[in-house]
Amino acid sequence: MAAVAAPIASKPRGSKAESFVDNKRREDIRFANINSARAVSDAVRTSLGPKGMDKMISTANGEVIITNDGATILNKMEVLQPAAKMLVELSKSQDSAAGDGTTTVVVIAGALLKECQSLLTNGIHPTVISDSLHKACGKAIDILTAMAVPVELTDRDSLVKSASTSLNSKVVSQYSTLLAPLAVDAVLSVIDPEKPEIVDLRDIKIVKKLGGTVDDTHTVKGLVFDKKVSRAAGGPTRVENAKIAVIQFQISPPKTDIEQSIVVSDYTQMDRILKEERNYILGMIKKIKATGCNVLLIQKSILRDAVTDLSLHYLAKAKIMVIKDVERDEIEFVTKTLNCLPIANIEHFRAEKLGHADLVEEASLGDGKILKITGIKDMGRTTSVLVRGSNQLVLDEAERSLHDALCVVRCLVSKRFLIAGGGAPEIELSRQLGAWAKVLHGMEGYCVKSFAEALEVIPYTLAENAGLNPIAIVTELRNKHAQGEINAGINVRKGQITNILEENVVQPLLVSTSAITLATECVRMILKIDDIVTVR
Repeated sequence: MAAVAAPIASKPRGSKAESFVDNKRREDIRFANINSARAVSDAVRTSLGPKGMDKMISTANGEVIITNDGATILNKMEVLQPAAKMLVELSKSQDSAAGDGTTTVVVIAGALLKECQSLLTNGIHPTVISDSLHKACGKAIDILTAMAVPVELTDRDSLVKSASTSLNSKVVSQYSTLLAPLAVDAVLSVIDPEKPEIVDLRDIKIVKKLGGTVDDTHTVKGLVFDKKVSRAAGGPTRVENAKIAVIQFQISPPKTDIEQSIVVSDYTQMDRILKEERNYILGMIKKIKATGCNVLLIQKSILRDAVTDLSLHYLAKAKIMVIKDVERDEIEFVTKTLNCLPIANIEHFRAEKLGHADLVEEASLGDGKILKITGIKDMGRTTSVLVRGSNQLVLDEAERSLHDALCVVRCLVSKRFLIAGGGAPEIELSRQLGAWAKVLHGMEGYCVKSFAEALEVIPYTLAENAGLNPIAIVTELRNKHAQGEINAGINVRKGQITNILEENVVQPLLVSTSAITLATECVRMILKIDDIVTVR
């Protein structure tokens, strides 16, 4: 190598002699990145579709998770290779953009990378491939939009059908008839008429309670806490015509600002300290009672105890119900629901800052107890869902599945178009892009044709995971679409090709467009990488 390099180096600067450029390393790095990302894609590919397999994830601390949600699987995987990490981030992006299609987006990205690998091997430059993919992606979005069917929020059946399609691929798919309408009603109840395009899923609180079955899951018009009432001193556990205060201060003796010890030398000083503490707490409780407040929700404190036995005793005497350790991140939801203001200091405790409800009671549920606040006056646009399950694994998966269903309904609120499922849009895209590729000139046509072929991975995988013959199914599907049946898709239950819209297998347009856009962006980024620099 040195013998070759020496004469080149000695050439005069103005010489037009060709110099040797080592492209081998760049190609090796590009292919290593593509292979790593494809390995991640292949790992989740088997969990695509209603007949997809579930993954059992065992974490370092001994926790076991059973799921087939792509985002959850990839989130729990320890991926070290930087390009493979990009696919994990891709799945997270799809989860935040659409909430569903987290496995689909990774599978499409893997298929696109496979096609890019063969294009690179044939000597096509990465920039040409990248630009062609961008062009093909734009065309694909136009084709999908043309296929979509508009939907109105008043058409509840269509919303329920799309939520059911999302739930059909989950572990709790047998409960889709219960969870889908529940998700639709929950989202519709929190839509603000002034901003009908925006749904904030933080306005829907999911409370998990072990015991019973998923069938016992229901919505609660009000507030639910998986907590017991603090009744160490025999305070009330049921209050009617409740006036509720959400407080962010402690009803306990104050502490010094700096860590220090106080030495008490005789009993009179000890009595004086106890008396001062008692008077301090009594003074606070009198101020609370003066406003007519009879239910206290106390924010969890990290500095000192929110309440002491003494303060609980006096609160019980004043007939004030106490619920302590309300999480800091729940405060916003609680105050919005109760239509009240959080109170940070006893001096600001006023009647106008209180929330009003018909009933606050502690109810037994399974082995434990929950607290329900119902009949809230001027209630904010929020709702609570109480999810039940026979064990922790089912409970966690039910929550994840319900979140996906809520996200699907949210997608339909923000972009009110439905599209067929069952691999129908992907095959139609593949057919139309394949035809468009023939019109294009040069390398661009090859690249668009590869993009079209990559999209066939979705129907192929759906058929494969359902135990059908993928080649026969995809060939028949192509034939149906060539005859003009654009909604023909794979019916995995019947094991044949049917009109998938008539089978009520539908999904929001946003899920498909987001998956294709994000997958293309990710693949283009991986293609452009030609070196990895490690900084220590």
